[in-house]
Amino acid sequence: MGFDGRIFDPESFIADRPGSAALREDFRRIILDYHAAFGRSFPWRDTRDPWAILVSEVMLQQTQTERVVPKYEAFLEAFPTPAELAGASLERLLGLWSGLGYNRRALALKRAAAIVAATHGGRLPDDEAGLLALPGIGPYTARAVAAFAFSKPSVFIETNIRTVYLYHFFPGAEGVHDRALEPLIAASLDRDDPRTWYYALMDYGAFLKRRYGNPNARSAHYAKQSPFADSKRRIRGAILREVSGRGKLGRDELARSLPFSRERVEEALGDLVAEGFLAYSGESVAVADGLAD
Repeated sequence: MGFDGRIFDPESFIADRPGSAALREDFRRIILDYHAAFGRSFPWRDTRDPWAILVSEVMLQQTQTERVVPKYEAFLEAFPTPAELAGASLERLLGLWSGLGYNRRALALKRAAAIVAATHGGRLPDDEAGLLALPGIGPYTARAVAAFAFSKPSVFIETNIRTVYLYHFFPGAEGVHDRALEPLIAASLDRDDPRTWYYALMDYGAFLKRRYGNPNARSAHYAKQSPFADSKRRIRGAILREVSGRGKLGRDELARSLPFSRERVEEALGDLVAEGFLAYSGESVAVADGLAD
């Protein structure tokens, strides 16, 4: 069976009974043995700088690691600290972010950098609550940064982690909710070295996907991205590039400059204004205060 053949009973795994500790150790050994032999190497794994780790986590949201690596390195060369990003123009930021998609992530990261530079002495908070208070940081990102940068044990789930637990604990089951996985993740967590443990889980989950397809399709949280969602993302990105490159732009001129219907442009523009990334100025639109420089 190699690294990946064993199926575990969830109830026995999390129970406080004779044999449960041995089950947990067997499971950990499968993951750690795979990681020791085939663990992947990424630049964000070679640092404990909280800022660099936050940048990687934001970039990795819904983006393949292979695409992130060169963008990550160029981004940190340009913005090695929160203060550098806080003081950068939106045009420069989006130029370096181009190709990653989901520009709202970049804009939220700039806002977070400004807060960290202004109120935290340029250092990221080292606790989940402090990280959650920053723009664009949700529970997953806060807990991942806490684990990878500060070695704080916490339970979080991403696609490769979910794959591991679906494969080993719920073979053939459909519609499995993350609530069923969280006690298993907590029971198996290496609280002394959560950083290495989570990297090992992610690497092993990526291996399972390559070998068996995507077990996440059996998760209650699985949803394929629709073509509409992708096109709306493209429209948002195009609007941001146009406005940030010119500072201020008439709404009519903006609509004429883009290869999308006026209705779709106005809809995406309204979203960007509501989220605080852009602002209306009469019949024009501009980068919102705090994001321009």
